[in-house]
This record gives sequence, C-alpha cells and structure tokens, in this order.
Amino acid sequence: MSRVDTAWLRMERPTNPMMITGVLMFAEPMSLERLKRVVKQRFLSYRRFRQKAVVMPAGAQWENDLNFNLDWHVQHAALPGRADKRALERFVSQLASSPLSHDRPLWQFHLVERFDGGGSALVARIHHSYADGIALVQVLLSLTDTQPDEGDGSELPRTWLKKEHAGVARRVGAVDRYVQLGSKVVEKGLEMYRDPSLAAVLAKEGGEIARELLHALSLSDDPPSMLRGRLGTSKRVAWAEPLDLEEVKAVGRACDCTVNDVLMATAAGALRSYMIERGDHVDGLTLRATVPVNLRPLEHARKLGNHFGLVFLDLPVGDDNPIRRLERVAQCMEDLKRSRQAIVAYGLLAALGMAPASVQGLALELFSRKATAVATNVPGPQQPLYLAGCMLREMMFWVPQTGSIGIGISILSYNGRVHFGLISDGRLIPDPDAVIRRFGAEFDKLLYLALMGNWDVRLDADAARALIPAAD
Repeated sequence: MSRVDTAWLRMERPTNPMMITGVLMFAEPMSLERLKRVVKQRFLSYRRFRQKAVVMPAGAQWENDLNFNLDWHVQHAALPGRADKRALERFVSQLASSPLSHDRPLWQFHLVERFDGGGSALVARIHHSYADGIALVQVLLSLTDTQPDEGDGSELPRTWLKKEHAGVARRVGAVDRYVQLGSKVVEKGLEMYRDPSLAAVLAKEGGEIARELLHALSLSDDPPSMLRGRLGTSKRVAWAEPLDLEEVKAVGRACDCTVNDVLMATAAGALRSYMIERGDHVDGLTLRATVPVNLRPLEHARKLGNHFGLVFLDLPVGDDNPIRRLERVAQCMEDLKRSRQAIVAYGLLAALGMAPASVQGLALELFSRKATAVATNVPGPQQPLYLAGCMLREMMFWVPQTGSIGIGISILSYNGRVHFGLISDGRLIPDPDAVIRRFGAEFDKLLYLALMGNWDVRLDADAARALIPAAD
C-alpha cells in the first residue's frame, strides 16, 4: 500500500470513519441479480476490490480475501414508512456512521427497494484508502452506460474531466521533493512551531516549496463557532434540490469567476444564514474549508490510489453581501491556483504514511484545527446514464472528514444540474436539512444580483432577504 493510502487507512476514528459514501437514485426498480452481474463484471475487474487492508508494523499492505463473498458486499435494503427522500437520508446517515469491517474488503453496496414511489436507490460505501474521490467517481461511473441496454461501460465520454485540472497535474513531477521535505518535518515531530532554525533549513533547501510548507503549518486555527466542537459518532446527511447548471454558469460569466467560485460562495451564504438562525455571531467571521485538488494526469483518472493535495479555502460567512462573498471566494481560489499548497499537502500525507501513528495523530489534529469543513466539487457527465438498465436520476457523494472536522460540503454536477449535499456530525448540525434548503435561496440572490449587474450597491442582510424570500 502506498504511503498516502496508508495515511488515509490510519486516519480512521470512531468519530470520523474514513469512507466515501455515495447515493445514486433511479426512476425505476433495479434487479439485485442484474446489479450483482454489473458489479462482478466491472467493479471487480479492479483486482484491489477483492483485497482487504492489513496493517503491518511498518505500514500496511493489500492481501487477497480468500473468503470473498459478493453477497456480503452487495445487499438488499428496505426503507420504513413512505420510503421517501427523508427516509433515505436517515438510512444513508446510519451507513455513514457505521465503519466498514476490516476483516473484509472495505466496500459495500446497498440496493434500496421501492424508493420514492416505485424507484430504487443504491448506496455505496468505499474506504478512502482504496482511492480518492475523483477516481472513485470514475469507478462508479464505469458501472454505467449511456443506453438502457448494458454495454461494456467503455462508451461513456470523458469530457466531464475538466481541462483546468491539467495545469495542476503537470506539477506531479515535483511531488517527490515535497515528500522529502514533508518527511523532514515529520521526523522532527513538527518542531517548526518551537524551533525557528528548522524554518531556515527548509528555506535554504526548498525555496518556494518551503515557504508553502511554512505557510500551511503556520496558519492560525479556525475561529470558534457553532460549527466546531466535540464530535460524536453519529453522522447526518442531506441533499438539496438541484440547481440548473446553465444558470450557475451565467452567474459565473456575469461576475467573471468560475462555476466552482459561485457554488462555494453559495455554500458560504447557506452556512451564514443557518448560523444566524441558530444564534451564532458571524459578523466579520471567515471560516476555512479544506478542498481536495486532483494531482493525477487526466489519462490516469480511473486508476486507484490517492493522488490529490489539499488547499485551504476561505468561506466569508461574516460578509452580508452575496456579491462580495463571491468576489472574496474567487480571489482566494485564484491565489491558491498560483500556489503549490496542494502538492505540499500531498507530500505531508506521504510522509505521515510512514511516520509512527502517534506522530500522524499529532499532525492530523494540528491540520484539522485549521479548517471547519471539507468541501469537494466533482464535475460529472452532462448526459443521462443507466446502471443495470435503470436511468440514473440523481446522485450525491460525501468524502470523509478528518481529525476534529465535523462538516462536509459536496457538490456534483450531472446531466445539466448541480447537486448539493451536506454531511455533518450530529452534535454540531443535527438538522442538515435546515442548511441544505438554504442553498437554493442563496443561489437565487446571486442570480438576481448578477442579472441586475448592480455591483456597486452594498446590500445588508435585510435588503438581500427582501430581494429573494429566504428558505422556510
């Protein structure tokens, strides 16, 4: 097992299981036998999914599961009562709170019957040690077809892999250098906080790389808020009604920023509104979210393993002006694109994968205090897909949170629509639906202001709410 994959395996905590959880919703019932056939032919063509993770004194390794049983990994499930969206959210929440058994390969599919008046849903749980989010989304999409009749999965277009990732991927050649520098920091037990001479040594050896490393380590802890606190062992998930992707693009064009900027600013607005309702003081407050950045070449997007770095993105929840929130998010993202923070984080993860568990725990807690949430945005295919003969109507996924972080924001575009999801620790946000239902209203504010083009008008919170009715 690679050093980075080992690091993710060892990050498992009762409060934060290291699973990537996804839910796929279909307009019609799916046959369990047909699903198993697709899983056997396509998912298990990746040999690693027949292997289990075995922790060794010097790290971890993959070993074949001699007792592999597909019936344990692909199971039927039924929802109580009306089997509606709320019931499915509760079921997914239970699964997201339950760690996978390390005695078997670390993945499981749950096929939900009679969902939402006759459809079906598939809940997938895959441990982060197998691969990162962009690779696992590719793996799941390899189970689908562009026609109801099953094909070999090869006809799915790859255009959804955004070209803007390529600039980051070209810098992968520098990763070894970051791994070496990260190792030096780990070996010294992160003494940089107490030993200024280490900063001088790294500056001589790494120049710009060392400056990025120093910046990452010296970031202040995220400020106290109701979104941080002692974590429990119960997760809550919810997802919003999707947005129209063309409308999101229109706001981006009007404000000269990216789709991702618009969506993250919308998320900041939804969190702000929720925090105010809960009585938290947000004026002037800026929170951070850790954002994964793909580092693999695009042609290797379907390969397993973790090949991503992390950057810290500002979420200006304390700003009452929707347009200014968007401008601040866009500026922060532009600064991050010019930095090498993502590869620094990758190097540190690789170093931690070979460090003693106690050192990894120290570093994990150190970095998790610097952010309040994890935020991911994966662009998906913009055409209808079918799995086991059933049309995929909607899909959402959540990556795990690490250390003391208890909130995850997920954004996924599919078939012309943008889907928002939230996963939270039950102690911090027991009602994620109350956050999720604000996404639409917050985006409508941005859409209205973008179409008006009145950038110079400062809107306070009351004026913004008057323009667009707030969520109930």
